[in-house]
Amino acid sequence: MRAMEIGKLLVFLGLFFLAAGVVVLLLGRTHLPLGRLPGDFLYHGKRTTVYFPLASSILISVVLSVVVYVISRWRR
Repeated sequence: MRAMEIGKLLVFLGLFFLAAGVVVLLLGRTHLPLGRLPGDFLYHGKRTTVYFPLASSILISVVLSVVVYVISRWRR
């Protein structure tokens, strides 16, 4: 019985990663400015580059929170 549960989990994770990959590919074609928003920090030193996408991370977090909220309200 345990092997079936692990198998179902692997199938679910595979479908999740497939969907995430498709979303990333589609977002790449839309030319959204994610990663280039005001508030995304980029520092170029002599030998280092540090990139911190603060504004993009906050925007993605808000969008995902709204999606999860809507799905949870819809399931009730």
